[in-house]
Amino acid sequence: MSKDEVVWGHPGALGLAGFGFNTILLQVHNIGLIEGVVPLIYGFFWGGLAQVIAGIIDGRRGDTFGLTAFTSYGLFWIGLSFAFLMEWMGIVALDPQGLAWAFILWGLFTAYMTIGTFRISNAHMFIFSTLTLLFALLAVAHFLPAPNVWTRIAGWEGIVCGASAVYTSAAVLLNATHGRWVLPIGKRS
Repeated sequence: MSKDEVVWGHPGALGLAGFGFNTILLQVHNIGLIEGVVPLIYGFFWGGLAQVIAGIIDGRRGDTFGLTAFTSYGLFWIGLSFAFLMEWMGIVALDPQGLAWAFILWGLFTAYMTIGTFRISNAHMFIFSTLTLLFALLAVAHFLPAPNVWTRIAGWEGIVCGASAVYTSAAVLLNATHGRWVLPIGKRS
């Protein structure tokens, strides 16, 4: 490496924190503990923009998986937040079946991304497996008349998914800070 070459930090801590905390925030909304636009606002920025930035950095570092995951899920949050913002402003009425089909497609994307985690870590495998399940539960919830028990089940399962991403974010951050794995993630080769 030349002295002029820029060394990028590991963006996983940022991307996983944005994904994890925003997922928890939206699922707290889904189980009925909060109402309003806070998940929407953070969906644009922490869930969305922060992950897109992390994905671009991963791409710069040559990590195709990180590029694809972080930019895709960041744009998912931006798109979902934009859709809810337009509905909140009375511009559109979101179609529950349309959302259900979107969740099915995101679930399929996440399922093959899960296969990619088999070479990363057990923590990443858990995050992506629970996210695949979350998209399936959200699809079921949106195919049924609202409100329904599936929305709350998805909410609780999504909190588990988000919390696992937050844990992994902390592990990546602490590893980078201390130069060793402080929190285990089950690294795979």
